[in-house]
Amino acid sequence: MSAHTYLRPTARPRKPLWQYYDAIWGYIFIAPFIVVATVFLLFPIAYSFYLSFRETWLYSNWFDQFADMRFVGLKNYLDLLQNPTFWWALLATFVYALLVIPTQIAASLALALFLNTKLPGYRALRSAFFLPHVFDVFVVGIIWLLLYNPQIGPFAEFFRWLGVDWFKKHGFVDNPYTILPSIAFAMVLKGMGFGMILFLTALNNIPESIFEAAEIDGANARQKLFYVTIPLLRPMILFMSVTGLVGVLNAFSEFYAMTKATGGVAFQFLGATVQSARVSGFYLYQLFYDAFYGHAAAMSFILLTIALVITWVNFRILGKEA
Repeated sequence: MSAHTYLRPTARPRKPLWQYYDAIWGYIFIAPFIVVATVFLLFPIAYSFYLSFRETWLYSNWFDQFADMRFVGLKNYLDLLQNPTFWWALLATFVYALLVIPTQIAASLALALFLNTKLPGYRALRSAFFLPHVFDVFVVGIIWLLLYNPQIGPFAEFFRWLGVDWFKKHGFVDNPYTILPSIAFAMVLKGMGFGMILFLTALNNIPESIFEAAEIDGANARQKLFYVTIPLLRPMILFMSVTGLVGVLNAFSEFYAMTKATGGVAFQFLGATVQSARVSGFYLYQLFYDAFYGHAAAMSFILLTIALVITWVNFRILGKEA
């Protein structure tokens, strides 16, 4: 035998089949979810991406799509980017997002801080503020449309009592400059109850010892709020920012209800006539309604890209210490 002994690598022993039973049963239990996700989620996404490069119309042969739909490349995307209506939809959505998301987060946090002090009747107040979130968005939109009525609504009576005739002539919903803030105000009041519950949950998960340590260090109420409470609520603020962005990009029912399916008052934008409240979700609906399925699919992926970019920015800003 030589001085150097070479040992052959031993093959890994095969596991007996019974050790795979747990994994096999795990795949069996999640198989229905995989099938449903593939049929109702993955396939529609892939098919929408396919449609975004095809020219389709109302009478396309949907049973022989690959033969009937003409490949047009990036034409659908370029048509959208050259359309002033598309750019106004993005701008209106951006303005609506700036009005809704920060305001709703601030209002929800203020409510949570106020109702976290165990005031008399705080449970009833929590239920009262949360109740509007249960109502359907379309129903809430119809209610606010009646409240904003420039002739018989309570706002009309209030401005008439003040001697202001402007509201009777223009109103809030029939004015291109006030329609987005009016809808945003209604949606903030509807959604801030749900945000309040989220913030209350996050506040109750903060250890009381942290606030006691801040008090020992001499921190007053304002310092505890801005240097202890809000930084510890970053994950919830990030969550509400991301979900709020998704909700704004998909916003449709409230605009459909409060503009009576018209998209708001028309005005001129970049040389084209556009509706003042036709945000991205409403414009996407209009493309489907007019049977421009390829353009609608292309717009959905443009909105997806915008959502991913803004979400990435939110994670970079709010997710550093989350």
